[in-house]
Amino acid sequence: MVKKKACIFISGSGTNLRSIIKSSREYNFPINIRLIVSNNKNAKGIIFAKKFSIPYICLKTNRYNFEKIVLKKLIEKKIDLICLAGFMKILSKKFIRDFKGKIINIHPSLLPKYKGLNTFQRVLASKERLTGCTVHFVNEKLDGGKVIIKKKVFVSIKDNIKTLKKKVQFEEYRAYSHAIRKVFSLN
Repeated sequence: MVKKKACIFISGSGTNLRSIIKSSREYNFPINIRLIVSNNKNAKGIIFAKKFSIPYICLKTNRYNFEKIVLKKLIEKKIDLICLAGFMKILSKKFIRDFKGKIINIHPSLLPKYKGLNTFQRVLASKERLTGCTVHFVNEKLDGGKVIIKKKVFVSIKDNIKTLKKKVQFEEYRAYSHAIRKVFSLN
């Protein structure tokens, strides 16, 4: 099996990154992670890049320079798929157009509900009984691209932001790898 070359963008702890790395080690998983990109030099997810000997770059600069430098690396490594895994910056419309259909993202809600930030707080404030996560293609609208997969979790009356986040993240770890498999079975 010839694996596609992937790049993972992170900003924080890298828990979704760790899950994707684990899946990528499987023989029949469709991607091989060739690069990890972070906009935060203190991102804990860089630990996984080092642990698994995956090349990485950390860039703290304006969006124009960030995208220019990253674009050069993506072309150099012939990247087929970009996975945004807790990447907390918005990419430019030009960058998204240049990689149309090749960028996916995970969001901690059942889109189209609760786009953007503070998702768990808003879910709890609205007294939702069901939430979850969505993996979707990235387009020019915030959290607005075509859905690849959704995973649901029940919201307990005892849940707080921390417990709800933990439940949703548990589903995220499975959902992202499942979505990557699905993306390449569609092609």
